[in-house]
Amino acid sequence: MSKWNKEKFLIDLEENCSREVVKITKEIIKFSENNSEHLSWGRGSEHGTMTYRCFSDVGLLPLFHINSEGNINLQINFLRNKDIPKMVLRDMVVKLESNFMREYDTEMYPNDTFEPIEELFHTKSQITKFLKTIEGCAYRLKQ
Repeated sequence: MSKWNKEKFLIDLEENCSREVVKITKEIIKFSENNSEHLSWGRGSEHGTMTYRCFSDVGLLPLFHINSEGNINLQINFLRNKDIPKMVLRDMVVKLESNFMREYDTEMYPNDTFEPIEELFHTKSQITKFLKTIEGCAYRLKQ
C-alpha cells in the first residue's frame, strides 16, 4: 500500500521547492489525473513520488515519474528495453529533444535519472508540449 497520496505529496513539494516548480508540478499532476490509466503514489520514506502509467500491448508501462523534491524521471531507456513499436519511441524522443533542447539518444542519455524540473521547463509552451507528447505516446501505445 502506498504511503503517499496527492495531499501529502503536495505538502512535501511545497516545503522543498520554489513556487514555479510547485506550479509546474501541479499542472503535470492535474494532467496525469485526467489522462493516466494508472496513476500511483510512492511508498518511500524520504520523498513522495508519482508515476504516470499507460496500457500497451506489453502491459502497463510507466512513461514518467515525478518526486516531491522537484524532479522528473523520463522513462526513455526503460521503454527502449520493452517491445513497443519503434516509431512510438522515436516520436517521443524527437519531441522531447526538440522541446528540451537535449539529446536523448543512448550515448548522451544512457540511464533514466531524475532531473530537476526547473532545468527542463522554462516556458508554458514547454509544459504544454511535454504533456501533448505524453498524451500522444500513451494514445499510440494503446493502438
